[in-house]
Parts: sequence; C-alpha cells; structure tokens
Amino acid sequence: MSPTLFPGTWQPGDDPGQRQFVELKGSNTQGFALEGGGSLPSVTVAFETWGRLDQQRTNAILVLHALSGDSHAVGPSGPGHVSPGWWDGLIGPGAPIDTDRFFAVCPNVLGGCQGTTGPSSLDADGSPFGSRFPTITIRDQVAVEVGLADELGIDKWAAVIGGSMGAMRALEWSVGYADRVERAVVLAVSAAASAEQIAQCSLQIRAIRSDPAFAGGDYYTTGSQPLIGLSIARGLGQINYRTEREFNIRFSREAQGEEVPLRGGRYAVESYLEYQGEKLTRRFDANSYVVLSDAMNHHDVGRGRGGVAEALRGVRARVTVAGIASDRLYPLEQQIEIARLLPGDESVHVIQSEFGHDGFLLETDAVGDVVRGALRT
Repeated sequence: MSPTLFPGTWQPGDDPGQRQFVELKGSNTQGFALEGGGSLPSVTVAFETWGRLDQQRTNAILVLHALSGDSHAVGPSGPGHVSPGWWDGLIGPGAPIDTDRFFAVCPNVLGGCQGTTGPSSLDADGSPFGSRFPTITIRDQVAVEVGLADELGIDKWAAVIGGSMGAMRALEWSVGYADRVERAVVLAVSAAASAEQIAQCSLQIRAIRSDPAFAGGDYYTTGSQPLIGLSIARGLGQINYRTEREFNIRFSREAQGEEVPLRGGRYAVESYLEYQGEKLTRRFDANSYVVLSDAMNHHDVGRGRGGVAEALRGVRARVTVAGIASDRLYPLEQQIEIARLLPGDESVHVIQSEFGHDGFLLETDAVGDVVRGALRT
C-alpha cells in the first residue's frame, strides 16, 4: 500500500517548484550520526536560492526558517509551494538581503515536511519513517546545513540569518562553526530553551500524540491523520505567538458572526484559533511538528561547551541581536542576555510591535532595517 501523504509533501517525481534537492551521505559508514545517539543513512535537503554566487564564493547568505516555515522564504504559492513565502519583502533586488549583491540560500530543515528528510520521508524499506524517525537536535539540523554548504562549495557564509527556531540554528552556526560565519542576525530567541518554553512545546506535543489518529506516529497508511491534535497544538502556540493587547483589540469578547456563546456558539477569538489550526493542517505534518518542537526543547548552545556564557564567548562572527518588545514567548530579556555574553559591546535592536513573537515575520520594515544594517557593516 502506498502511503497516504498530507498536502504539500514532496516525493520523488513531483514538480518541486523552485526547490532544488541534494542528497547528503554523512561523514561515516553510519551516515549522519545524531547527537542523541541515532543515525540516518542519508539526508535529502530541499533548498531554494536567490541571486548569484560570486566567483570567490564569498557572498552567500544562509536564511533559516522557524518551526512551521520551509525553503520558500519569498515568492507566491504555486506548484511545489502550498503557501506564499514566509519572509516576502526581505529577499530580492534592492531588498534588505539584496540579491543584486548577495546569494541567498534557504534550506528546509532536517525533520521538516517540505522536501528535506523527516518523519514522512521513506525509509530504506520503502515505508515512511513515522515513529522510527530518530530524535534530532538543533545541532543535528546545523550539521546537515554544513553538509549543504560543503555541497555548494561555500566555505564561509557572509551571514547566517534567522528568527525563532531559525535563530537557534544561527546561534549554533556561530558557536559550533565559528570560522564559517562572517556575520549573524539572530531574532527573537534565547540561548537555551527555558523551562516555560519547554512546557509550552511539551503541551503542543501532547496534544498531537493524544489524538487517536496519531497511531503512535505511524498514521501515514491508515487513511487518517491527527488533524485535531495538530490543530489544537497550533492554537496553543498561537496564543504565545501573539499578544493579549492584540487579542483584546481584534476580538474583545465578541461572538463569532451570528453565533451565541451562551447557547453553544463560539467567541471570535475561539474561531480565530480554530482557523489558524486548520490552516496549518493543510500544509504541515503532525510528526514534523512533534520532532521539530522536541528539537527546540533541546536547544542549548552551552550543552557540552561549559555553559552558555563560555559558548558565546567563543563566537567570532559579528552578531546582530534583535528582539520584539511585546514577545511573551521569547521575552526581550533573553536577547539582552545573548548580547551581554557575546564578545564586544553588543546591543539589542528592539522592534516595537503589537504582534508579539510573530513580529519577526510581520514587521517587515523594522526587521528589514535590522538586517540591512547588519549587512552594511
């Protein structure tokens, strides 16, 4: 029986849109050895590029997406792309990441579901990994990105840029591969996942795993998917991605349309959270959501390196740190800590936004100013 795949899943032979693919074999007979002790025999990486790599191969910028993003950072939806680019306005001719000057590369992350090897990918036996997909960490994801850089012949990135989970990887690049990063821009992130951040992710993971359709992670051939669990997980996340002020302004205590909450109807904010959850289920895999959320929980640049302060002390790149003033998921104090521990006299660029954590995606002008300034130095 062929696997039942969710919308947006790429399989060999599909029209990939603008995506390109490379297969990485790893560095030893086991393939890719993972930090948690498992391994993958090989990894397929989906990526997109904009601009041109110069002859010296010194103008490349690595753009790293967050939890539910993919390689399609900019551009319209279409074949191979269920949704428009998640950072439209940031990459292109004359944009903050100016493709007249730079060569931008955006890979889909290890564990994802838009072309790069993840739980929905086929194992050697021809069936999806599902529950057999190993535990991965942010460092494992970066190790795969290192393999991609090697494949592209890029010894050193002119910059590594990302927000949220993408910023976790930008920090890992700066710490673990200090001689391969000229600049870094880290937005809306911490140096290590806090207890509260782990708690929030763990509840989203439990929501997905509690859906009977999850089937222990092996739902691809069952004819059903854990859409309810994934939708609830996204709703839980959405509360922390936005702000109380925005919710009060947009929804207050209003009912949804003609519905009557006292008679079983919904409040407008309830409808909004349901909509956000259902929208994600149309383009994202529940297993990938679990695997990537778990990787974020393991985020700690100081693990095995003498702690966060010691790890950040060894960064050689010129790092620009930015945070969202209203971010309640990754509070500004966490970016202040990163800047304080980095070499030199780093300050935090504070972006004002009513959108909370999602401000790093939605405040295009303000984020663009930060990125443009970082690349100007």
